[in-house]
Amino acid sequence: MKLSTSAETIWIVVGFLGQFLFFMRFLIQWLASERKKESVIPLGFWYCSILGGLILLVYAIYRKDPVFIAGQSCGILIYTRNLYLIQHKKP
Repeated sequence: MKLSTSAETIWIVVGFLGQFLFFMRFLIQWLASERKKESVIPLGFWYCSILGGLILLVYAIYRKDPVFIAGQSCGILIYTRNLYLIQHKKP
């Protein structure tokens, strides 16, 4: 079944939204590191990673790209694990 041009445009927008969120994680990390004058990974980095990764995973599934699907799936597991470790960090 061929999608209409408007449906295809929506999927392209979804793909770019995921890519934008994925890019934002690097910008957040860079700005936080510049402020502290040392390399840091703020919480926002992980949230942008998960949101961007999930959106890109949905886009990759729509595109039926197994390489892209595998890459995003593994990344999402790692980002989720990092958030879990941060939230359950012992004082």
